[in-house]
Amino acid sequence: MRRLLIALVVAAASCADMTVTAQSTQAPSTPPADSPAGPAAYSCGNPTSPPQTSGRGAQPIFPAGQFPVSLPLVSLLGARNDLPNPYEPGIDWGQLPAGRKWGSTASVTTAPDGTIWVTDRCGNSGAGGATCAGTSVTVNPIFQLQPSGKVIKSFGAGMFVSPHKLTLDDGGNLWLADNGGHQVFKMTPDGRVLLTLGKKGMAGSGNDEFDAPTEVAVAPNGDIFVADGHTGGGTAVGNARIVKFDKTGKFIKAWGKKGMGPGEFDVPHTLAFDSRGRLFVGDRQNNRIQIFDQGGRFITQWFQFGRPSGIYIDRKADTVYVADSESRDGRTNIGQPTLPQTGYGFNSGARRGIRIGSARDGSVRYLIPDPCPYPYASGSSLAEGVTVDTDGNVYGADFLNDVRKFALKKK
Repeated sequence: MRRLLIALVVAAASCADMTVTAQSTQAPSTPPADSPAGPAAYSCGNPTSPPQTSGRGAQPIFPAGQFPVSLPLVSLLGARNDLPNPYEPGIDWGQLPAGRKWGSTASVTTAPDGTIWVTDRCGNSGAGGATCAGTSVTVNPIFQLQPSGKVIKSFGAGMFVSPHKLTLDDGGNLWLADNGGHQVFKMTPDGRVLLTLGKKGMAGSGNDEFDAPTEVAVAPNGDIFVADGHTGGGTAVGNARIVKFDKTGKFIKAWGKKGMGPGEFDVPHTLAFDSRGRLFVGDRQNNRIQIFDQGGRFITQWFQFGRPSGIYIDRKADTVYVADSESRDGRTNIGQPTLPQTGYGFNSGARRGIRIGSARDGSVRYLIPDPCPYPYASGSSLAEGVTVDTDGNVYGADFLNDVRKFALKKK
C-alpha cells in the first residue's frame, strides 16, 4: 500500500538572504504497521534515547524552523540546492510478504523488461559485516517487483554475506556485489549462479580478490567492471580501484588508488555507463563523479551532482540520476555532538537528495530533496540507490530501511 512519506519540514529557498531556509529536527517516528518500511525509515537517524540537555557538553536543540544556520543555494563544490522538484512526495513502496520489512539497502534498479529489482540486507540495518548470515540466513534479500509494488519473486537466502548493489546487464543477467563476502556474482533472473569473482571471506588486492566491492557495470561487449572497495573511507586503508575483467571473468586490468587526484578514489561506491560507453564512477568520499573511457583513461570529473551514493543513467536520453545520501558538515541539532567536524561524509553546503540532469553535458535540472532536516542527524538518509521506471517515476533505496517511490507530477 502506498504511504505518504512522513511529514517533515522541507527547506525552501529564501530570496532575501539567498540561502536555503534551515530545517529543524523532528521527533523520531515509526512507520505504520502495514508499511513495508523498517523501523528506522521515518527517524532521519535521530537517536531514540533522550539527549543530554544540561551540564557540561550539552548541545542546544532549536525549535522547528529556528536553527540559525542555513544551507546556501550552491555548495562549496558547486552542487545547487535550489533546483525545482517535479515529483510528488515519496511513498513507501513494495507489497512485501507478511512480516517482512525493508532492511538497509543501497540498491534499486530497473530491468530491460520494466520491472524493478531491489536488494536489501535481509531485513537488517547496517552495511558490510554479516547482515545476511546467522539468524538471517533463511531470509531472501533479492526482490523483483512490478512498478505497482507487487512482488514477482524473491530469492537469495543463504547465498550472500552482506549484499550491496545489484545491477543488470543488457541481457537481463543479475550482477551482485557482496561487500560482506568480498565477492561478485553473475546470476540468471531466477538466481542461478553463472559466474563468481573474488574469494569468499578473504579481502585482498590481488587480481582475483576484492576488499568490499560495491557495484558492477557490464559493457555492451560483456566486459565486467567492478568498483572495489568500501573499506576505509577517509583513511589510508582499503582498496580504491576499478577492476576490469572480460566476459569470462579473466582479469584485464585495474586502475586507481587512494587519493583525491584524477583517476584516484576514496570509496568508489557506484558505477554506470552512458550511451557513449563512458564509465561513470561515484567517487563518494571525494564528493564527485569521475568519468573514464573503458580503458581507464580519465575524461573529466563532476562535483555538481553532490556526494554520489548511487548513479542510474537512462541511456535512451542520457538522463543521469544521482543519489546523495550522506553530504553533511559538522553541525547537529539533536542535543548530541555525534558528527565530527571533518572526515567521512563531509561535503559542506550540499543538500541531500536526488539530483537529475544530463550525462552528456553535466547540467543539473532537478532535485528531489531529502525531507530530513538540516543539519542532518546521522551519516545517511533518503536514497542511497536510485532508478527510474518507464513512466518517469523515480525510486530511492534508503539505508534507513525503506524503498520510496517518487511519482512524476502530472502536468
